Amino acid sequence: MAINQNDFSVPIPQEQSDPKQCQLSSEDNFDYSQRGQWLRAAVLGANDGLVSVASLMMGVGAVKQDAKAMILSGFAGLVAGACSMAIGEFVSVYSQLDVEVAQMKRENRMVEKQEEKETEQLPNPMQAALASALAFCVGAIVPLLAASFIGDHKVRLGVVVAAVSLTLVIFGWIGSVLGGTPVVKSCVRVVLGGLMAMAITFGLTKLIGTSGL
Repeated sequence: MAINQNDFSVPIPQEQSDPKQCQLSSEDNFDYSQRGQWLRAAVLGANDGLVSVASLMMGVGAVKQDAKAMILSGFAGLVAGACSMAIGEFVSVYSQLDVEVAQMKRENRMVEKQEEKETEQLPNPMQAALASALAFCVGAIVPLLAASFIGDHKVRLGVVVAAVSLTLVIFGWIGSVLGGTPVVKSCVRVVLGGLMAMAITFGLTKLIGTSGL
């Protein structure tokens, strides 16, 4: 019995690459925790600079209508806060570095072949300190600029609140994008926190100033 060769067919699978699927897979496999150290320092520094200096200026503005007093207090807060952030971050990261190095030595992993590779993965205290100080200054400059060109006292306070709120939305959006977290939740959280800090500082300072203490 003759066998017809046309009756047999071997299916040859064809590889199809979906660019969108590859892109999604790449995004899903990305480890956002790798950004944790510098992202934490940058976001923390920027938000602290923005909220703390703005709250300080709002507190001074609650009892003094002089624009110079607000701006000088904000500038003093910028310098003091940047130094505090830098020193605090340096000490914190250096302590973490000491702990990790001591642990590596206890586990006898500081051999010549691994030393260079593992040292590159250790935290850098100076880098973290500079990042925190710079981020603090970036955030703190916003309320200072907002108050520098407004003569009317009430308008100046409103402009500071508006500028700080808008900047908080931007910071929240940047942090959520870099960290891979929900955008709306991140923005709402930072804006509400900043507004509460300014309101509490303004209210308490106003209360103390009017009570004559």
